[in-house]
Amino acid sequence: MRILIIGGTVFLGRALVDAARQRGHRVTLFNRGLSNPEAYPDIETIHGDRETDLERLRGGRWDAAIDTCGYAPRQLEISTDALRGAVDHYTFISTLSVYPVAGEPNRAESASVLNWEDGACEEVTAESYGPLKVGCERKAVEAFPRNSLIIRAGLIVGPFDPTNRFTYWVTRAARGGDAIAPPAEQPLQFIDARDLGAFVLRGIEMRLSGIYNVTGPAKRMTFGQFLPAVIDALGSDARVHHLSDAFLREREIREFVGLPLWLAREAAESFMTFRIDRALAAGLMYRPLAQTVRDTFEWARALPDDAPKAHDLSSELERELLSAWQA
Repeated sequence: MRILIIGGTVFLGRALVDAARQRGHRVTLFNRGLSNPEAYPDIETIHGDRETDLERLRGGRWDAAIDTCGYAPRQLEISTDALRGAVDHYTFISTLSVYPVAGEPNRAESASVLNWEDGACEEVTAESYGPLKVGCERKAVEAFPRNSLIIRAGLIVGPFDPTNRFTYWVTRAARGGDAIAPPAEQPLQFIDARDLGAFVLRGIEMRLSGIYNVTGPAKRMTFGQFLPAVIDALGSDARVHHLSDAFLREREIREFVGLPLWLAREAAESFMTFRIDRALAAGLMYRPLAQTVRDTFEWARALPDDAPKAHDLSSELERELLSAWQA
């Protein structure tokens, strides 16, 4: 198959490119050439802005397109209009953030999503991100009503992850010693970018359409299960101390970013327990967690010492919190 990928050189995009090539497909990239332009020198790449330069794709023909970087409904409207006659199938990478954080546990694809109104402000903020993705989904479905695949991805992890949310726990476990963590019973969902990429390509080959929640693992996981698995995969001597939601809130630690992946009980039970039955039935598979952990660690330790580490809990603050907790 001939596949057009909008983006393709950052994190999930790389996983999609690699999965497509491994499965024998011919890939064309369309991007601005600003992020990792050296990533795939042997792949046909058309440089341009998705809002102003889509005429550069004129005359091309692809079996499928994968949109990895649509954040505003207007962008989707422009790109789907331009590609409607050039591609047979359109995949849009969306997010589980289209659902309200507060909601029922175990939500399926039919659950209510955030409100988006046509013509709303397109500035991407923490509050607008989810509603804008809802609008993007609708534009994709309007343009390809029978041939659009909407992937509502959960937390994506693994090598090349720029967020440091999952990677923090890998590198923290590798350092060993006494480490603080969220409550042991907090549920946790995530998916290796490479497993997500493989599922997307499988979906395209099967001509799947509709909406799929795509995260993992296949069975419920908690922090109390996750961290020992990370420690074991790395052969670390780290000792984990699980702090309570109330304690972390009293110390004004920000959920999810102040302590990576921490969500207080109410939010975690709704936002880390999504149902993925539909994706599993369509062939979603996972590599062993230990492999994701070790591959992430090898990638992370090769980074320059001065590489930015977002959402990183400082060693000083960790010691202060542990001391206060033990007291």
